[in-house]
Amino acid sequence: MDASPARGSRSSASRSLEPACRAPAMKVSYLRVFAGGLLAILLVLVLCFRQLPTSPAEPNARAGGDPGEAAGARGVTVLLWYHPFGARRAMPDCAALYAIPGCIVTANRSAYPRADAVLVHHRDIRGNVSRLPQSARRGAQKWIWMNFESPTHTKHLERLEGLFNMTMSYKLGSDIFVPYGYLERARAPPRRVPLPTKRRLVAWVVSNWNEAHARVVFYWNLRRYVPIDVYGRAGAELVGDSVVRTVSAYKFYLAWENSQHTDYITEKLWHNALQSSAVPVVLGPPRSNYEKFLPADAFIHVDDFSGPAQLAAYLRFLARNPRSYLRYFAWKRRYTVHVASFWHEHYCAACAAVRASARHAKVVSDLALWFHA
Repeated sequence: MDASPARGSRSSASRSLEPACRAPAMKVSYLRVFAGGLLAILLVLVLCFRQLPTSPAEPNARAGGDPGEAAGARGVTVLLWYHPFGARRAMPDCAALYAIPGCIVTANRSAYPRADAVLVHHRDIRGNVSRLPQSARRGAQKWIWMNFESPTHTKHLERLEGLFNMTMSYKLGSDIFVPYGYLERARAPPRRVPLPTKRRLVAWVVSNWNEAHARVVFYWNLRRYVPIDVYGRAGAELVGDSVVRTVSAYKFYLAWENSQHTDYITEKLWHNALQSSAVPVVLGPPRSNYEKFLPADAFIHVDDFSGPAQLAAYLRFLARNPRSYLRYFAWKRRYTVHVASFWHEHYCAACAAVRASARHAKVVSDLALWFHA
């Protein structure tokens, strides 16, 4: 069937014009498809990137933090060379216990080649260099000297000069300062200070009895003027095997150190006395040293008196005058007591310090002079 001349001429004209008219439309269509596809790909990439795990260094980098700090956040491995005093303990989870992430503490010596630091407890080497790692250490690895005994009971430091990079002790000025305890600000100060009922006067818990110690000499003199109940290896058994439960029944506690040295203020003050809500009667470093760690009205120092008779008279006076006695607990309105947790707290503190000092290197060349000063 033939088409009409009019339709035939229109079809012919249309066929001759179609390529010219459709070409621009097809180009626009392809460009739209291409642009849409590119946008979809970019969107997928962005979404995938946002779901990728970020490294611990990224928050510091985004905030414009110190580059060394960001690098140190990658993770730190601390190798414990000896379990202190040979007592094996599980290694701590520093992130869970102290909010210190990226910290690995291990006692597995196979980690030595990759360890960022080696932690050495002094009493387990006692200056014997052969008990230290014998393999060469890698350049950035730090050796940490750890000791919480007083200088009287710390020997042979001169053999260790130039071997360690950091110190950890109770002593102010340590690279890693971990005191036996401290006061921290109370989050919600109480309106009143509750105290246990106290019907007894003076308590002393002592395990290391040595007649040559200044504290034992002072004890024999003080007991002539005031009754003292002695507990521990040298006295009666603790109530329920608990120092706090035992001492809480007493108004005063003899927080007497086995030797007198700067900053050597042990759990005898923080745990035995303050956590038991007993007024500590201290014998150790001078009063001025104690006042670096707690308020002046939180303790009684034996040096404040001319002798045991005067000290005993003052304790009896406070026992008869509740208002004067309670003044020694004013600190409880502002502070709570933190007692160091041996040894988890120390291991995690070492990890944090190694991270913070990642870009700093030194050698402790005056260990004996510094610690015995």
